[in-house]
Amino acid sequence: MPKHRAPLDRSRKPLGAAKLDELALAYVARFATSRAKLLRYLSRKVRESEWMDEIDAMTACEAVADRMERLRYLDDRQYAAMRAGAMTRRGLGVRRVRAQLHVDGIAAEDSGEAIEAAEGAAVAAAIGFARRRRFGPFAVRAADDPALRERQVAAFARAGHSLALARRILAVPPGDADALAALDAEAALD
Repeated sequence: MPKHRAPLDRSRKPLGAAKLDELALAYVARFATSRAKLLRYLSRKVRESEWMDEIDAMTACEAVADRMERLRYLDDRQYAAMRAGAMTRRGLGVRRVRAQLHVDGIAAEDSGEAIEAAEGAAVAAAIGFARRRRFGPFAVRAADDPALRERQVAAFARAGHSLALARRILAVPPGDADALAALDAEAALD
């Protein structure tokens, strides 16, 4: 016997400044976020609901974001360092880190140190990327096909690494312990 569900209530739910504050607090408690991402979330919630307060909705969103910053639940500089570090450990390059911080709404003055740290770990991130994808010295066998080599270089580029660094890592043949040790030593100097 099939169960019948009640039709979904698609009417817009009322939203005020107090509820907006509760939503923001729940959001920052659950996710590490930037000020811009919190404002995007709050403005989406305002668009999806019916605003019931006498103050302007966007003014209320800004006030809530200011309050979250004052309470130190939001810190764009710390978020940028955390996000860049995580991306670098995953093997992503500086260009990709810079682009993601821009998408996350981090200002240049807040992302400067994080990008410098990513630049310092560029070789280690590229080696980690090659290790994870089994490219170059980490491959099972040498890539003699030029088309395969170019696809691997393109994968490095999509991950945000420079083409010169990608080609240098891919030039190391699989099983060359000395060249791999030299790459690891260079990564340790980063």
